[in-house]
Amino acid sequence: MEITVNPVDERTAVVQLRGRLDLLVAAEVKQRLVQAVNEGFRLLVVDMSEVSFVDSSGLGALIGGLKATRLAGGDLRLASVGAQAQAILELTTLNRVLRPYPNVAEALQANL
Repeated sequence: MEITVNPVDERTAVVQLRGRLDLLVAAEVKQRLVQAVNEGFRLLVVDMSEVSFVDSSGLGALIGGLKATRLAGGDLRLASVGAQAQAILELTTLNRVLRPYPNVAEALQANL
């Protein structure tokens, strides 16, 4: 898994994930999301356009990041979610709290 944090402004960052979001990398992804919040970013947009697979551990990492952003008064949004990840979000009804957006631009523009 490759994780890149790209600041948009002082409070917003796009987190680009590349690879499989599974048990092997979930802790690292969660840690990096929390680190971004600790660095002052309150809105994190997770670009999942290059994520090929998500399992329950991966969902847990995203929920951990969401919790960190919400505790800091912000939000975590998913962008460009693939079909497999979208199916997992819908099956678990997590798409109600981890709202997927069609692309990064729409996730950045959506109102809280």
